[in-house]
Amino acid sequence: MNLKGRSLTTLLDLSDEELLGLLNLADELKIKKRAGVRGELLAGKLIALLFEKSSTRTRCAAIAAAVDEGGSAEYLDVEKTHLGKKESVADTARVLGRMFDGILFRGYKQMTVETLVKYAGIPVWNGLTDDHHPTQILADLMTLRESMGDLAGLKIAYLGDGRNNVASSLMLGCAHAGVNFVNCTPPELAPTPELIKTATAIASRNNCTVSVDADPESGVQGANAVYTDVWISMGEKTSVGARVELLRPYQVNMELMRATGNLETERVILLHCLPAFHDHNTEVTDICGALEVTDEVFESPFSKVFDQAENRVHTTKALMVATMADVDH
Repeated sequence: MNLKGRSLTTLLDLSDEELLGLLNLADELKIKKRAGVRGELLAGKLIALLFEKSSTRTRCAAIAAAVDEGGSAEYLDVEKTHLGKKESVADTARVLGRMFDGILFRGYKQMTVETLVKYAGIPVWNGLTDDHHPTQILADLMTLRESMGDLAGLKIAYLGDGRNNVASSLMLGCAHAGVNFVNCTPPELAPTPELIKTATAIASRNNCTVSVDADPESGVQGANAVYTDVWISMGEKTSVGARVELLRPYQVNMELMRATGNLETERVILLHCLPAFHDHNTEVTDICGALEVTDEVFESPFSKVFDQAENRVHTTKALMVATMADVDH
């Protein structure tokens, strides 16, 4: 695997072998961190965290990843920079490219991260856009592999908004990794035919399938992971009441987990990219109750959501090391 100098805007930037190679590297780096070994693979590397959207996991994972291997990260809140206002994205990219060794972008338009890649001259990684969330999916697949073993032939059922950034990238990531993927979503929120066609082509060479199913009970049958996400994405303008009514049948509850057929044999886990509306500790759930997942499922032994969150560190670190460090992987 040779990713030196490369950027990651979507998972389509990676070959099947490169994606799995990043997961293998993340495993090695996790073992190293758990052993208390601080490395120097990123010594002297300075990373810009250019964020239009607020963040807990993406920001903290990137800082921890950089520092663990001797690097450092500078958080740049775009509200306090000139990006896209007094200065074009291209000009900002050329400035940052002369001052930093890598850029992690988290924001809205996919075009913004692609422009950063075009003009920065250093590795740029997509920490989330409206269309894709590739760094999240690396952590998802790492968590699934830790829980279930070899990825090939496993099945993930995603429930909720089937065309959001997580669902789109998860479809591509599963296809690359040989994981059968079912997008359980109402027709109004189905992924684009173009994305389905692209993912299906990748899946066909890896002996797995990609499908869309409006029936959550049939969609989760045989699943080794049930994955859900918030029903309304950050910055999305839509009626909360209408979206809740539309997606209520797709709530991940214990009945749905049993419908997988794998609960009693402990061959199914819950995944969620977080934050999750599962209890009454937020303004929304105080009004509507639990949304995409019930508290019973979220707090269950088969919930791996916090392993998943931790793995954001290890997979982000693998991406940084693979694209910036002067070592062979």
